[in-house]
Parts: sequence; C-alpha cells; structure tokens
Amino acid sequence: MRYAIIDPMFKHQITLRRMWRDLIINSLAASPLLLARLRRSIYRAYGMNLGIGTFISPRCFFGNYQLSIGDGCFVNYDCVFDNHEGPITIGTGCTIAMQVFFCTSTHQIGVQSCRAGAVTGKPIIVGNGCWIGARAMILPGVEIGSGTIVGAGSVVTKNCEPNCIYGGTPARLIRKLSAE
Repeated sequence: MRYAIIDPMFKHQITLRRMWRDLIINSLAASPLLLARLRRSIYRAYGMNLGIGTFISPRCFFGNYQLSIGDGCFVNYDCVFDNHEGPITIGTGCTIAMQVFFCTSTHQIGVQSCRAGAVTGKPIIVGNGCWIGARAMILPGVEIGSGTIVGAGSVVTKNCEPNCIYGGTPARLIRKLSAE
C-alpha cells in the first residue's frame, strides 16, 4: 500500500511536501487576487507544462505537477485536477468549463474489512480542440479524441471517439460531428 510507510520521517516529508503544494499552488496561486500572468508563472515553476496563451482561472485545485495543457486553452473556475497517480494531458485549443473534475486515481478492490485497497492510477488524455462541459467528470485511463464535446454533468468512464458529442452518466455517444 502506497501510504503505509513505516519510516515516520518519510511520512513527515510527504506531509510537508503536500502542505507546501497546497499553500503555494492551491491557495496562493489559486487566489482570485493574483494576476493571471503570475498564476501561470507559479504553475510553470511548480513543473506544470502550460502552453502559450493558456488561461487558468482562479480557484482550481492541482494534486500534482504532472499536467500538460497545450497552447490556447481556457480552464474555467473551480476545476479539479486530481493527478496524484497519473499525468493529465490536454491538447491545444481546448475549453474546460467550470467545476470539471479530472481524476487519475482509484483503488484496487481490497479485502472485506477494507474494500478500498491499494491506490492505483491511469493517465487522462484530452485531444486538441475539445470542449468539456460544466461539472463533467473524467475518470482514470480515459482518452477523449480531438474535437469532441463532453456535455455538462457527464461522467466519462470510457474512451471517446474524435469529433463526437458525448453526454450522460455514464457518458455515451450522442452524435458524430463533421471533422471541419
């Protein structure tokens, strides 16, 4: 199990690292009082790969630095990038609406006394030109094809084809779009 660390000094270091991340990245940089240019600089200094012209709104949460967002993307308020267990890659020209939740981590099924077993994770990939609607949830291991729209409130549990509209819980193909 990943967090069952016997060495108390190592456990203490993990806690301090998370506290530092939350203080700088998820509090200071996420503040609406901070200029967008400074916010982007802090995120880049933390190790995030942010493209040219990418705008990240205040009050977003980042679980790790393993994030790559392409050029010309827009990330709205209150998005959660729970990338503790795997990277999140977002292509160019994407629009991420408010309160979208990207989750790369899950648990293996444990024993009867504790069904949430060891933590595991899988990466999330969002292709170029995608639009992810408000409060959508993208689960571990999902790849969303370029030019795809994910409807508001959808829960994406499986890969999505390029140039399509997906919606619902779980998200399903609603219709195909032209590639133009």
